[in-house]
Amino acid sequence: MTVLDSAWALPASGMFVGCVMGFVARRNHFCTMSALERFWYGGRDEGLRSWMLAAAIALLATQTMAAFGIVDLSGSFYLQPAVPVAGSLIGGLMFGVGMALVGTCGFGAVLRFGGGNLRALVVLTGIGLAAIAAQRGVTGHFRVAAVEPLSIDLGEGQSQSLGAIVSRSIGHDVSFAVAILIAAAMLAWIFSSAGFRRSRAAIVSGVTIGLCISAGWLATSFFSGRLFTDVQLEAGSFVNPVGNAILQLITVTGIGPNYGVGLVVGVFVGAAAAAWRAKDVRWEACDDARELGRHLLGAFLMGTGGVFAFGCTIGQGVSAVSVMAVSVPLSMAGIVFGARIGLGYLVEGAPFAFLRVQRQTPAE
Repeated sequence: MTVLDSAWALPASGMFVGCVMGFVARRNHFCTMSALERFWYGGRDEGLRSWMLAAAIALLATQTMAAFGIVDLSGSFYLQPAVPVAGSLIGGLMFGVGMALVGTCGFGAVLRFGGGNLRALVVLTGIGLAAIAAQRGVTGHFRVAAVEPLSIDLGEGQSQSLGAIVSRSIGHDVSFAVAILIAAAMLAWIFSSAGFRRSRAAIVSGVTIGLCISAGWLATSFFSGRLFTDVQLEAGSFVNPVGNAILQLITVTGIGPNYGVGLVVGVFVGAAAAAWRAKDVRWEACDDARELGRHLLGAFLMGTGGVFAFGCTIGQGVSAVSVMAVSVPLSMAGIVFGARIGLGYLVEGAPFAFLRVQRQTPAE
């Protein structure tokens, strides 16, 4: 038996990838919520382009590995035959509002916790517990009864990958060609900005995170054929894995940690190393009960919404993009719209303030 045959090799691989991901993201201030806020209120889109770059790189790397038979993506839960229409929209909306209330997503909360932010610890605890409840608790009953039935079933054994759908419609396997076209269009828009082309940190962040996500597919695909235990094919998300990490900490489940748990721990370690290196470690807590309540509500919405939508800004925004899941536009539309509503409430005093028509006052 070699080291690679150990059950701990799987979470260890996740931890290694997470350390790289967390260090680079913390060092270069990669944050989806901040990117949206800067775009809406400051007119700056470098953060959005970096996020899109991560998705494009993950798409290219993942589909290249799939085309050469290095990874088998058919077992990914993002590609299940049932397209979660209601779950994607409702869950995405909940996640987006919660993200705005907290000021970051699950991935960003792990990065902040690595720098000593205790508000982020509250958020991660809330996300994890809400995710567990949405999977197998009270809100899970609601999900099964009211949300899951509102899905579009493509048929037994049918993948919801856009590449697979196009291939079935024309009778030839063109999945890789579809991936190349999508990635080319994304990269053309991303690098159309001269300002972004000059932003080395944004480019490094996007490329690194995209490669780390594709590394997740590689690692879990490799160990699924090597270990004697069931291995979930995954790449990176920060909702369910946070809940699984909490379970691993507080109870003996009889099941060892998986890749996702290792990834969460690794991102924390990498972020802590980056914060320590930059002398940016400082303890922070909620200022008052009102702020604490807002963070708890936001965490509940993110944990619940993330389960409903099968992911978060990284899970749907990068991992699901890399396998061309058709649920991505629905989930991301919900997340972005929800974040805009939440920011409208916090910044402008009304959730839908951004929909108001600005009237021009005639010059005297």
